[in-house]
Order: sequence, then structure tokens, then C-alpha cells
Amino acid sequence: MSEPEEYERTWVVRQPAAPSSPAAAASAAAEASVSSNALPLGTHIGEFELINLVGIGGFGIVYLAHDLSLGRYVALKEYMPSSLAERVEGLTVAVKSARLAETFAIGLRSFVNEARMLAQFDHRSLVKVYRFWEANGTAYMVMPFYEGITLRQALQKMPEPPSEEWLRGLIDPLLDALEVIHQENCFHRDIAPDNILLLADGRPLLLDFGAARRVIGDRTQALTVILKPGYAPLEQYAEDPHVKQGAWTDLYALAAVVYNAITRRPPMASVARSINDTMVPLTQAAAGRYSKTFLQAMDRALAVRPEDRPHSVAEFRALLAGTEMPGTPEVTALPVTEQQAATTTVSQAPVEKKRSKAMLLAGVGGTLVAVAAGGAYYALRPPPTAVSPPVTAAPSPAIIATPATPATTPAAQPTAEIQTADRKSLTEQQLVDMLLGKNGATSTKAVKPFDPVDILQEIYRHRDPEHVVAVVPEKARVKIGQDKLRFRVSSHKPGYVYILMVGTNGRFNLLFPNAIDADNGIAGDGDLSLPRPGWAMTPDGPPGSNRFVVIVSDNRRDFSATGLRKVNPFAEFPLEIADRIAHEANFAATNPFAGKVICPASRACSSSYGAALFVIDEII
Repeated sequence: MSEPEEYERTWVVRQPAAPSSPAAAASAAAEASVSSNALPLGTHIGEFELINLVGIGGFGIVYLAHDLSLGRYVALKEYMPSSLAERVEGLTVAVKSARLAETFAIGLRSFVNEARMLAQFDHRSLVKVYRFWEANGTAYMVMPFYEGITLRQALQKMPEPPSEEWLRGLIDPLLDALEVIHQENCFHRDIAPDNILLLADGRPLLLDFGAARRVIGDRTQALTVILKPGYAPLEQYAEDPHVKQGAWTDLYALAAVVYNAITRRPPMASVARSINDTMVPLTQAAAGRYSKTFLQAMDRALAVRPEDRPHSVAEFRALLAGTEMPGTPEVTALPVTEQQAATTTVSQAPVEKKRSKAMLLAGVGGTLVAVAAGGAYYALRPPPTAVSPPVTAAPSPAIIATPATPATTPAAQPTAEIQTADRKSLTEQQLVDMLLGKNGATSTKAVKPFDPVDILQEIYRHRDPEHVVAVVPEKARVKIGQDKLRFRVSSHKPGYVYILMVGTNGRFNLLFPNAIDADNGIAGDGDLSLPRPGWAMTPDGPPGSNRFVVIVSDNRRDFSATGLRKVNPFAEFPLEIADRIAHEANFAATNPFAGKVICPASRACSSSYGAALFVIDEII
């Protein structure tokens, strides 16, 4: 099968800003010249200046653009099906021949309808469209500049299949998003690991409704080129317009994504299963590793016949909870014909219900790795559930142990109970606060005068957003005295890695580099798996959340001004000194806990750094 171009599923680039040097500009210009259909960098389309090329595919071109009126970076997607049209003069796009005009027009309507539909929704796991318009013989849509890696890339780097908690944290927000679009009689019809983007806060983003691509493909290519075998249910292969697609179509694909995550391979193609179904169900393939209820729900959603699957998100949720919903009404689904694909799959109906006010992470504010670079991992969030439970902002853990002698755990300090807000209504800043276990608006106890977790947040806020850093823990939750803490750091630029941690015991440590492992260099587009041989981290309690910030600095850094003292094998920031420094520091200008850059005596050097936050919970 010939898969769509990567950019058709995501819009991220390695450098979320204008080229910083003549060499970089020349490189970007060379990339743009690969296709005569790509507009030159520096071109203005309305108030948007094109400053980088994200990708060129068979159905369109995506640029990184600077919104000159609002002063932000955005992704600008241009409808440009290369098999049907070409650039003829300036910005103008024209069909290559009269016989292709109808197909081009249908694809154009589908492109606009998709943009119109997405613009109506405001859900944290759906792509947000700021604006769209037709001009120059084509159409454009402008979206936030999302940075992240696809689920496919994330799964490829995981040493073992993800846990049930991790998977539920993935599918819960996706189910919320699907429920929103299904209520408007819209269906995605292309859910797959490539079409799920993982952002810095751990949030999954559902990408590429791909309506124009599918419509054009339906008219010009073999069906299997458009569909993804393993993820497309049987009804999507039917050319009979009376065969209905609906919520059950998307639920099949979502369950297929889970099947792939657990078994490391996609399900057997539904067409083949309809003839001879030899696919091993998850209740057998993953028995004992996941709850029976979870596996049974996935197997039900993966039923070959549509009538045997859950017919709504609510019904599927009931299966995940171990309950049935007899008599659940079916979601109204319209027959999908060539013309309807441009208008029914992408609904134009106005959205009446109140949407969330949450800001989708956009612009240049994410701590993620660019897909174009091959991607590393996303920053972990606390394992989410459908309704977030209260989070204890406990002093984070003493989790460190050398191979010979585990570190002694000091007595736990008092903690503050914090009620976690509904993730669907959080702003970007609230997401950062929640990741760090802070939510003063709902705290049931007085805020402590000093909390080292605030320092981690300040370090993250002072990061260079053009230097994307990402982290993936091996496990989101570790058992005290049993599991090991392991994680992988990735950076799209070379530099020096520093990791600060606030443990469940309240200690504030410089975790890495340390007395055992001082080699903290990382190559550009490289990964650094920690701990390396020679040291280990064992959760030593008390239960709670270990909170980390990873710094990848252009140059080496010195932390001595913070009173940092060596404690074998890790260095520790004394809380009484950190308290004083925190009250005296002007965090708007700099953060002393990020260290002072060490420059050669002969010249000045950059103090810039990238950063990422992540959390690992300790449980009994």
C-alpha cells in the first residue's frame, strides 16, 4: 500500500521559526525549490508570510507561516493536488485539463468543508482551524503550529507495549473528541497511529480528517491506496452507497490502534477477516497483562460486522466500564457516496452547544520533537482518566539508588490536596500547572510560601521554544521498592543535558549529571536513555508524584550559586537556601536554578536552552 505523505497527517517542522542564518535560509530555500508548486519562502498570502516549508504531498502543501497581524507562528495549508493542478502564475493554481476540473472542484469543496467543520469545534484533542478562505483558484486553512510526534513513532520507541493506564489515558480524550464530532453527524474515517499526534502535555490530538484526499483518491486511485488495511473496517471497503458508516466505523479504527499498541502489529485486514477470520482476539493475545473488561471492549469494537460493535461512544465507554447499555440507539449515519464524502463526512451544521474555552497548545510554545526529524517522545502527563481524580501534590520521591546501596529516604513532608480540574477546560498555563501538580484556584489548603515545584515550572517557562526537547518515561507509574525509573530524553539540537527533580519526599535534586555518570552530552536529533549502566533509580516512597524538568543547554551550566551540595550520587539543592534564592530572584529576567552558562574566556556564548517537563508516579 502506498501511504499518504507524512505531512498529510501532521504539521510540524524542525525549526519553528524563521531561518536563523544565511545557511539555514539557503537550506530552506533549496527545500522549497524541490517542487515548482511550492511557493517561495517570503511569499505573502494575506497577512501571512511563509517562512518555512513543512511538507509537500500529493494533495497539498503545508507551510510554517508568520501571522503578521497577531505576531504568532501558524501552519498554513494550501489545497494543491499535484495530479490535478499546477502553479501557473504567482499564487494562482489552475487545473491541468478540463477533464480533471470536476474532480478538482469536488476535492476543493471537501477541503473547505473540512476546514469549516474543524473551525466549529473547540476540543483539546481536535485540530483547531483559525480561519479558511478560497482565493487564487484554490483554498487555504490556517491552524495552530502543532509540535509533537505521532503515536506510531512513540510506539516504535517504547521498549515494551504500553500499560492499560497509559492506553486509557490515550483513548479517553480521543473518545471525548469523537463524541463531539459524532453528535454533529461527522465521522473521521481515518483513525490510525499516524493520525494521532502526542503533544508535550501528553495530550493526543486527532489529525487529518483528510476528506479532500479521500474524495480525490476515490475518483483516481485504487481503494486500498486510500484506506489503511488493518484500521479500516469492512464497511469502508464497500462501494455500495447504501452501506452505512458511522460511530462504529471510528470505534473500530480506534480499537485497531489499541490492538497495534498491545500486539506490536495492526489487526488483520477486515476484508480478509470477512472471509476467514484468523485474527487472535486481545482477550487471548494479551490475557493477564490487561484487565479482562478492557480487552473485551476492544474485541467488541473490532467485530467484523458493524452490527456487532458498539454503536456510540457512550456504548463503548459502558463496555470499558464493564457494563452494558441495552437498547442504545444507533447514531444516525448517512450512506457515503462520492459527492456526500465532501459534505456529510465533514458537516457544515452549526454547532450549538457551548464549546470548551481551552487553548490548544500551538504556536511555538510546545516542548516536543519534530516529526520531520524522526521524532522522539512526548512529555508524560499524570495518567488521566475520564474524570480526573484528586491529585496529591505530595513532596516528590526519593527514588535514587546506586547499584550497591539504595538511598535512604527522609521522612515525608506534609502535602496539599489539590483537586484536578477537568482537562477539557484547561488553558495551556493551567496544563503546565497541572503537570506540576499545582492548581491554587482549587487548593483546599493554604499555599506554602516556597515550593520547589514552582522552580521547575519557572525553568520550563524560560526555555527557548525553538529548541524542542521531549522525554518519555518507560513507565508512568512505578511500584515502590519493585520497579525501576527509566526514561529517554530527545533533543533536536545538540547540547548538554541537566535533569532536576522534586521527589515525593520533598527533596530537590540535580539528578543528572551525577557522581556516577557525568557524561551529559546529547547529539542533535539524538536520544539519551537514562539511567545508563552503572546507576539506577528505585522508587523508595512515599507514594506520590516525582516531578522532573529536563534542560538541554547549548553550553555547559554551573549550579554552584544555588548552594548545590553533593550527596552521593546526586547533588541536592538545600531547601532553606533555595527558599531564600527563590524570594530574591527576579524570575522575569532569569532563573538561577537553571544554572549559569559557562562560556569560554575568549568569547560570549549562548545561554539558551530547551526544556521539557515530565512526571512519574510512585504507587504501592
